[in-house]
Amino acid sequence: MHWLALGLLNSPQIAFPEGSTPHLQLLLRWIHFAAGIIWVGMLYFFVLINAKFLPALDAAARMKVIPLLMPRALWWFRWGSVVTVLAGIWYWMMIVGTDARNAQASGGGAIGTFFGIWTVAFVIEMGLLMSPAEVLKKGAVFGTVIAVVVIASAWLYLALNAHGWESNRLLAIGIGGGLGWFMLLNVWGIVWRMQKKIIRWTEECAANGTPMPAEAVKLARLAQLAAQTNFVLSFPMLLLMAVASHYPVFRS
Repeated sequence: MHWLALGLLNSPQIAFPEGSTPHLQLLLRWIHFAAGIIWVGMLYFFVLINAKFLPALDAAARMKVIPLLMPRALWWFRWGSVVTVLAGIWYWMMIVGTDARNAQASGGGAIGTFFGIWTVAFVIEMGLLMSPAEVLKKGAVFGTVIAVVVIASAWLYLALNAHGWESNRLLAIGIGGGLGWFMLLNVWGIVWRMQKKIIRWTEECAANGTPMPAEAVKLARLAQLAAQTNFVLSFPMLLLMAVASHYPVFRS
């Protein structure tokens, strides 16, 4: 009883932060993490499992599996990406705002360069994938070009936001979140656009007994390249999310 009484007297005290901002930040991070698990989990499923599973099926089995599996899986995949990125950007903008106010500066440049640089990076990737030059879509060539584009984008973001007031969190998420924005555009601009055509064609072929259009192979390849790009980029993206709060390396 003595130990119980002593334990009760020394029990942990819980005190919630004052104001609404900490609660909103916690909620945003919680949503960001949960949705991110869904999004990245589905990405890993597509790249590590589904990319090998579907080709191993015979044509008749694929006609049954694709219309049942892919619409559901892609729904969670694409909307998981939206919730993850929007919650993350909202949270990051609060960081930008705090840093800017403390320095009596404007955070508009940090936010504008974020969207501008990483959107241009996606446009370059889209140009490669839509190019008639097939050599640009070969794995080694495509991967090398994208690596150069991503590294150059990260360097440019740091160079344009080196005013001295930007925190490690602002800069780390400016790059890691930028990769997330790039990956979101990949999901909606390439993977989903290609896959929904393939799903529709598969359903029509299953209903009518007609062969798949020749274009389906090309679209599947484009979707695969975009998904593989996201798979590779997910690792530096996750690392930079950890760097933001736990490993300060960026100094503006």
